[in-house]
Amino acid sequence: MAERITKQSEDFSRWYNDIVIQSELADYSPVRGCMVIRPNGFAIWEKIRDTLDRLIKESGHQNAYFPLFIPESFFKKEAEHVKGFSPECAVVTHGGGNKLEESLMVRPTSETIIYTMYSKWIKSYRDLPVLINQWANIVRWEMRTRLFLRTTEFLWQEGHTAHATYEEAEEECLKILNLYSDFAEKYMSIPVLKGQKSEKEKFAGALKTYSIEAMMQDKKALQCGTSHNLGQNFSKAFNVRFQTKNGNMQYVWQTSWGVSTRLVGALIMAHSDDQGLVLPPRLAPTQVIIIPIWGEKKDNSEIINIIDKIKNDIKKDVSVKADTSEQNSPGWKFNQYELLGVPLRIEIGPTDIKNREVVFVRRDNNKKEKVSWDKIKENVRFILEDIQKSILKKASEFRDSNTFYFDDYKKFKEIMERDGGFVMAHWCGEKSCEDKIQEETKAVICTIPFDSKEESGKCILCGDNSSKRILFARSY
Repeated sequence: MAERITKQSEDFSRWYNDIVIQSELADYSPVRGCMVIRPNGFAIWEKIRDTLDRLIKESGHQNAYFPLFIPESFFKKEAEHVKGFSPECAVVTHGGGNKLEESLMVRPTSETIIYTMYSKWIKSYRDLPVLINQWANIVRWEMRTRLFLRTTEFLWQEGHTAHATYEEAEEECLKILNLYSDFAEKYMSIPVLKGQKSEKEKFAGALKTYSIEAMMQDKKALQCGTSHNLGQNFSKAFNVRFQTKNGNMQYVWQTSWGVSTRLVGALIMAHSDDQGLVLPPRLAPTQVIIIPIWGEKKDNSEIINIIDKIKNDIKKDVSVKADTSEQNSPGWKFNQYELLGVPLRIEIGPTDIKNREVVFVRRDNNKKEKVSWDKIKENVRFILEDIQKSILKKASEFRDSNTFYFDDYKKFKEIMERDGGFVMAHWCGEKSCEDKIQEETKAVICTIPFDSKEESGKCILCGDNSSKRILFARSY
């Protein structure tokens, strides 16, 4: 219950963990750094997964599946890639009681195994583009873990495409980034900034990395999705070539992109409160809960019959449940479903039956209103859509009110040390300045936003020339 949840204002990290545990989204596994995703948490992930899967397929991609184990030699073919992932890799050296002839890496990402297969499948320009996505589990040996946000094993989708030209690959990259951005805002009700990562922050082995970045309620940034233009780095390493229309042999241009179960963490940190989860209706496993308030009569059949009628009337449009159990009081149920983040509660008791009405209670703002029986169906649809918009509006206003434009490094440091937030500041492009800013403020370059206007300025640290502001923030 909510009384066991630490107040967000007292300790955000502990508040987050309390929400995850008390709402039974996940639990700690006996295996260090891993999590068990409980049914409540997996139901949210299924809504995310199923929605994204539909959008990805609608954009022309197909699902496939590739092995969990990857020969160690595959990783060594792309030097920059293996350098970036080697500290995080889990390695299998024995199997069936014997030492393996070649060690196997447990999948930290699938570029190497997938592109080995692409080298077999792609021979001609007629074979392009290849547009494949897979839903899989990933293992990265994290030293510091947090449920959903950073665990040794997690679930994700990873898209891998191959194209005839750089332009096609770049178009694919941005197409997927826009897909992620639309999903975040339309379904998760989380406003995001789209942009390009700095050289330091880009994916190992990529030509360019693009990302969407969101502000959480502790004013830190969370990277919610990435899309990578891999250029020809991997195709050259794995000999993925095709014959052009002119008969020449050319290396393909490739992309990879993905989101993970950290999106469940994003939903929690962007919207929830001290009473528990606040879920946007489009991703809520249960959108409406109906709770009876029993009268003095021992026979509750009348209330139950009316609840069944209401449920049957709206179940085609929304996911609805009724809690007619008598073991717990209505007050206990109110608190329980607030904790679980059900967007809309419908209450009905003897007085409501006499008046032929019910009480609607919104989870996002706890507002109550009475609704006549003949208006229930249309009001449910309207209110759920309004909750979806209201949650996005609140998150957008919070982000905007905590986004600052600084040209003074002293002010930059003060805001990071005091409250945090997004700081839009000029940067010269030098890694040495990027490193020093991170060292002194713990703020990283989250992204170079696409919507950052061209303007002459001076690097906030060294004073060298800069042409646009970029996003600095402390980040998960």
